[in-house]
Amino acid sequence: MKTFFDELYENYHHDLFQYLIYMVKDRDLVEDLVQDVYIKVLKSYQSFDGRSTEKTWLLSIARHVAIDYFRKQKRKRNRIMGFFDWNEKGEQLKDHSSLPDEIAVQNDEMKQVYKALDNCTLDQRNVIIFRFIQGMSIQETAEILNWSESKVKTTQHRGMKSLKEMMDKPMEGGVQREA
Repeated sequence: MKTFFDELYENYHHDLFQYLIYMVKDRDLVEDLVQDVYIKVLKSYQSFDGRSTEKTWLLSIARHVAIDYFRKQKRKRNRIMGFFDWNEKGEQLKDHSSLPDEIAVQNDEMKQVYKALDNCTLDQRNVIIFRFIQGMSIQETAEILNWSESKVKTTQHRGMKSLKEMMDKPMEGGVQREA
């Protein structure tokens, strides 16, 4: 098992880290989530049957860990929303954090695409990250998401259309493009 884990780490750690950073955009949090993924890998190592590649299996676990994190955040946010009087304090609680330095892509167009990803649905973002950032095939993406290939294609099409619309908007709350 140690050999399997070492190979998995060596071959796919960068892909795992990159996927999670694109999903949650917080390096410290990603380090915690990566640790959670590896704990789940160790616990479920016996159940890996080789029907998919190691990479798709690992990224599928990462996807579930990210979804669990988002669900926890949503529950926490709902509890906080009920606690505060947002009419009085809402202006004071704005999040002014910027993208992590590690994510800042040198190409301006890529920065705009990265920002526009936030306007896609979670499913669209997953497909775009797996297909274009991770370079996975439609079949591999379908395996990770446990979808049909046609659903991946449809979601990809809608996600790309949404990104294009965001990129084409001058400034009206969308992503600003330089001429």
